[in-house]
Amino acid sequence: MSNAKQPARRAVFPFTAVIGQEDMKLALILNVIDPKIGGVMIMGDRGTGKSTTIRALADLLPEIEVTADDPYNRDPKNPDILSEYEGSDIPVVAKKVPMVDLPLGATEDRVCGTIDIEKALSEGVKAFEPGLLAKANRGLLYVDEVNLLDDHLVDVLLDSAASGWNTVEREGISIRHPAQFVLIGSGNPEEGELRPQLLDRFGMHAEIRTVRDPELRVQIVEQRTEFDQDPDGFSAKCKAEQDALQEKIVSAQNRLKEVTLDPDFRIKISQVCSELDVDGLRGDIVSNRAAKALAAYEGRTEVTLEDIQRVIALCLRHRLRKDPLESIDSGFKVEKTFGSAFGVAVAGMSANGRQPAGVR
Repeated sequence: MSNAKQPARRAVFPFTAVIGQEDMKLALILNVIDPKIGGVMIMGDRGTGKSTTIRALADLLPEIEVTADDPYNRDPKNPDILSEYEGSDIPVVAKKVPMVDLPLGATEDRVCGTIDIEKALSEGVKAFEPGLLAKANRGLLYVDEVNLLDDHLVDVLLDSAASGWNTVEREGISIRHPAQFVLIGSGNPEEGELRPQLLDRFGMHAEIRTVRDPELRVQIVEQRTEFDQDPDGFSAKCKAEQDALQEKIVSAQNRLKEVTLDPDFRIKISQVCSELDVDGLRGDIVSNRAAKALAAYEGRTEVTLEDIQRVIALCLRHRLRKDPLESIDSGFKVEKTFGSAFGVAVAGMSANGRQPAGVR
């Protein structure tokens, strides 16, 4: 292990101190447990702590082992690394899980990588200069205001997130490198929606609202003030909770491959997707994966009905066809269909399956 002195890190607000926004926190945790869920789209009001929570999650995660000076943060046990260093020792360093912020003005070259012009001119060789996708490998890639990002770039990000690879063809050079990351997008619906075909590519969708309870609002303001005045002291108070949550996430990652989902539950999940007229099979796959990740997170190896109920709206609400005249909330529509398919009562629904007056 390298003992090189690390630069002082900026204090990050602790994840366990974030009040409310349970849907967002759950979706983020499940994607960290199983990155194959396909990322999270977080839509909500301005100033609701979206960026704070995402940075807090990256800070919470344990350090990972990477090959020293590798631009792609590859694991020392990676087959490509083992063949590159065949017969010699692999230099290993521990580093925080990478968290890459993608600026709205980023170009495709900056995102995917490009030709190193300086090397080409000075040494006469064609060399690849890795981009943000390389930096995000084995970490989190966060795009704030993703609904304002160029559609072409969103396509590139989603393709890489789904395949786990980034392929660059430039000036006679063809490069393919690993790009396995959890894609997290956030935005404000007032500033425009993503195209449905792009929205469908995000595994989960969390809608967050401004906290209305005055007491909770005061608590959030006081916590933030305390953190700003003494970040280290505030973080120290949260350390035990942070460590416990980190351990819970790591245990869930290790337990995930043992989790089973009853075939009858699988059929009913697909029945819900079919009745909601969800296009394609992504909804079915993501709902299965998210339910398994939640069971692993809760320390179990078998998915329960409650696991499915907690994740299904997060996995399907953004895949429904929008009817401009529809007053019912898409999340409630998913819950209602779930209740009908699984034969359970859903909170906020009367015994006859109708939405009570005043619920919209």
